[in-house]
Amino acid sequence: MGYAKIVERKFLNTTEMETSIRHAAFAGKFYPRTATEIASMFDSMDIDTTHTQSMPPLNHLIGAVTPHAGYVYSGHHAAPIFNILRNHHTLVETFVVINPNHTGIGSGNFNVSGVDFWETPLGQIESDKEFIEALNIEVNELAHQSEHSGEVQLPFLQHFIPSPFKIVMITLNRQTPDNAVELAKRIAQARQRTNRNIFILASSDFSHYEHPLTGFEKDQMVVNEILELNTEQIFNQVKRHSVTACGFGCIMALTAYAKAEYKNPQMKVLSRGHSGEIHSSTQVVDYISMLCFDAHETAF
Repeated sequence: MGYAKIVERKFLNTTEMETSIRHAAFAGKFYPRTATEIASMFDSMDIDTTHTQSMPPLNHLIGAVTPHAGYVYSGHHAAPIFNILRNHHTLVETFVVINPNHTGIGSGNFNVSGVDFWETPLGQIESDKEFIEALNIEVNELAHQSEHSGEVQLPFLQHFIPSPFKIVMITLNRQTPDNAVELAKRIAQARQRTNRNIFILASSDFSHYEHPLTGFEKDQMVVNEILELNTEQIFNQVKRHSVTACGFGCIMALTAYAKAEYKNPQMKVLSRGHSGEIHSSTQVVDYISMLCFDAHETAF
């Protein structure tokens, strides 16, 4: 019996058919506990669409940078991404969620979840097992079991995306340029092997517990490089200026993938803010959502 199967059996509830389910671990904590409460929160969000009105035509949606804090703080900054997905002509078959590792639990550079379904109060989402196999990444459920930054993306998908889709959940354990580029290559190869139309969600908050002005200035040094899709310079700016963006490696994987796979990839900031907007403080956490797309003559 392989290690991945042992992990599944020990930490996941399974049926007699050995169907494995990763149950919601953060409902009632990072987002509401019930489906009714989640839907009500989303429906009441004032989604900013001003940035989308000034965007160039989008030929293909590649991915996005999305925050992962409690919905009360960052939900309205993440929502514009999913609103665009809901209204765009691109039909996404598989969402690849890349999240950082906040727990320190995992093995190797990155781990994929191999369960059959991920469950939230809004229901179950099927994992794309064919894509997961094509990735050739080590399965380790421990890297995902107590990690919030992937799970919190799922209710957004369930609420906003009307068409059927599957998911692939990847935890990036070691955030370096080499690991980001390697992960990007594996995602590209899996996409080619499976012929899937995918969208990458790079889960990340930005500066933590800085003064709002200080955090904005430090984050902007990283944002400038993200907008230019400069994978290595994202890393350099994070390290040089001690920017506490927790998922910078996930963002690097997205930029590396976009530059390698598309002719005219671009990045656009959709929403930006911080936790002090909800609860006034001089030490805040910053949230930025950004859309990565292939610009073309085709109309949005």
